[in-house]
Amino acid sequence: MSTYIEIETSELSDMMATKPMLLVDVRNDDEVARGIISGAIHIPLALLPLKYDQLTKAENVVFYCHSGARSAHAAAFSSSKGCKNVYNLIGGVLAWAKAGHPFVAKDEGNKK
Repeated sequence: MSTYIEIETSELSDMMATKPMLLVDVRNDDEVARGIISGAIHIPLALLPLKYDQLTKAENVVFYCHSGARSAHAAAFSSSKGCKNVYNLIGGVLAWAKAGHPFVAKDEGNKK
């Protein structure tokens, strides 16, 4: 059975400060061009079946999209493929922006 945890923006913000995680933006290229959450990598939902293996090694994987629907699909798929500690950001970037959190350019997203 695939399971994942739904989290709010405040929980994601706390996790970003305290837990090792892989933050995955599953939006399309045109959406990501407007900005991503700092630290995120971009894997469009359509490509996830080809790239999920790189996620299975992460301790915590958090998915987000525009509103939370596509990322819920990504979270369910990834947890069914063996990813542990999988999360979905409720409300996606809409909720992130509404909470006043910033975005960065895609090429600045994952500079770890």
